[in-house]
Parts: sequence; C-alpha cells; structure tokens
Amino acid sequence: MELAELVARRPFPAAGLLIGLTRRCPLRCAHCSTGSDLFTREGPDGGQLERFVGSFTEENRPDVVMLTGGEPLLLPALAERLSTLARRTGSRTALLSGMFFARSGSALAGGRFGGLSGGRRGAAIPPAILRAIRSVDHFSASLDVHHEREVPRADVFRALHRIRAEGVAVSLHLTGTGAADPYLAGLTRAVEEEFGGQVPCLVNEVRPFGRAASWARPARSGPDPAAASPCSMAAWPVVAFDGRVLACCNQDTVDRRPVPAHLDLGHIGADDWATVRRRALESPVLRMLRTVGPTHLAARYGSGPPAGSYCDGCRALGGDEAAMAGARAVAGGAAGALLDLTAAVRGSREGAQGVVRRHGCAAYAPLVVTGGPALPESDAEEVR
Repeated sequence: MELAELVARRPFPAAGLLIGLTRRCPLRCAHCSTGSDLFTREGPDGGQLERFVGSFTEENRPDVVMLTGGEPLLLPALAERLSTLARRTGSRTALLSGMFFARSGSALAGGRFGGLSGGRRGAAIPPAILRAIRSVDHFSASLDVHHEREVPRADVFRALHRIRAEGVAVSLHLTGTGAADPYLAGLTRAVEEEFGGQVPCLVNEVRPFGRAASWARPARSGPDPAAASPCSMAAWPVVAFDGRVLACCNQDTVDRRPVPAHLDLGHIGADDWATVRRRALESPVLRMLRTVGPTHLAARYGSGPPAGSYCDGCRALGGDEAAMAGARAVAGGAAGALLDLTAAVRGSREGAQGVVRRHGCAAYAPLVVTGGPALPESDAEEVR
C-alpha cells in the first residue's frame, strides 16, 4: 500500500482507524504533539485492543488501520498481532515510527542483534521489530529537524533501504514551519537524491500541541464562518491512550477529559468495531462536521459565535443545543448519509494531493505521490 492510497482514503468516514499503542517513546523531540517520553506507561490495554481489532469482519472493517504512539515499535509483538488480526479480514495496516531503533551505536542497532552491516544494506534491525515491520502493508518514518537531533538522517535512510529490501512500502512523515522553511527544502531534496523519487513524503507544519504548545505558531488562520470548511479529521475513529474512541485526531481533543459527547464514540473495553463505526457514520453532528465544518455549523445554527479556534469551536458545540438541533434537522436519516458521502467524494476528488493541500503543507503536496518533484517550481522560487 503506497502513501497516496492511504491519504486518499482520509475523507471517507470510518474508512480508517487510528490506534495509539502507547505514549511511551525513547526520543524527546521538542515538537512532540503527545508529549511522549521513555518513562510513561500510559496506553490502552493490549488485550482490549486485540479484542477490538478481532471484532472486524470481512463485511465490516476499516480499509486502513494506522498504528502509532508514542513509539509503537516499543511494543513490537503487540503491533505484529494487531496487524495480523486486521489483515485477516482484509484491512490494510500502516505503522508510523520515530526510528529509535535505527540509531548507529545504540544497543538496539548494534551487532548483538545480528543482521546485515555496512552501506545501504547495513541497517541492522532487531528481529522482533523487523517482524512487526514485515507484518504491515506500509511503514512510515518521522523525520524533521527535531527528530534529527535524536536519530541522524543517515541512520534513518539506511534503515529505510533495509525495510524496502524486505518488500514493505515506505514513506516519510516530515514537519517544518511551512513552504518557506529552508530546512524542509533541503530535506526533501536529500530524500529525492537518496531514493530517486521512489519514497513519497507527507509534509505537515508543526502545530502548537504537546511540547510545541509554548513555541509553535498556528499553522493557518481560522476559516470564514460564512463558508463551509469541512473537517476530514472527523472521519476516522481514534483509539486514545486510555482506550476511549474519539471521532477526532486533534491532540488536545484526544488528551482532554471528559470527551465532548458529540466526539465520543465509545471505549474498546465495552464496544466492538461495528458499534463504533455505526456511531461514527450515523451521528448527525459528525456528518455536519465532515460536510461543512464546526465554524459554519455554529454560525448557521448555533446560539452564539464560535469559541476560540476552529478546533475549540468544535469541542464547544456539544454544549450548544441549538447547533445540535440544527445538525439533527439537516443531517439525520438517509438524507444526512447521502450528504456525508457526497462531501467525502468531493473531498477526495483531487486525490491524495488535494487532501494534503487542505490539511498539510500545501506547497509540498506533490510529494505524497511516488515520483513527485522535490518541490513545485513556483514554490521553489519562493524558497530561494
């Protein structure tokens, strides 16, 4: 499964499932949205996760399951079991790693684990981690100026060559400060030169969440309340670190408790996938968020102006009965389901690049497709 296939499914409700296996991570990146560290033990119960993923059926399953963290490869056996369970029913799986295991000279990358050594073929990967990587359909590595302070770029590249040799599709998740960031321009050129355009990249802007909350600027201004601004991020359910399932992947929403009722899809200890999927698909409020967005919903039907940012306004909707009633009136029943599907098709019309233009760093959207240019010429001139 290539990156573009994964990203293109993002606007479709319940087409994917995001699972945070753990908040634990051996890296201390300055921009980490989850605030992960090596000593936290916060994460959903492994047995409950296996039962939840085991509730998929061939007729009722997500197309894509994304395993993330923290660092999911600190739990390689669990990652492998979840991937195996998901793939049995036809779901495809992807895993996002910070690449701690690739560091040269570290205990994990050292020779006592065996493996190849030297050159592009030489990234030794611990057997349990390699088994987990082999079990997924797509492997993504995080790389940016903050990750490079923890794991050198050359080590990440060597490991990716090794993983590609296993026949696993790979990509890079990159972050920077925007189209004019010279670091991003240099990094994307380096990826192009290293892999000959055969490793796609998903490029995002650093957001003010987690450890970046005190220094990162908002990536974009809020939408015009008069205009529809659909939220594709309300499409895929998210399993949070306490086992709650949310309808939103915004980190503040994932972390805060209590969860706003309109964004709460249940808990993996009590609910199966069919129940979570039904709640995600049939909620009139979620249909409206995916179709016009929270700002427009609040402005059109709410009892007052939306509070704070785009995401703050969404969280506040649960306390606005007028907005809830408006959502039920417009997006309930079969008409609402058709509205939701129409919005998803419209949102995916431009494919993966269109999704990145709306939700990532637009200037680098072509890189989500394998073989895309390192930077569009118009944007390259701006960077220079």
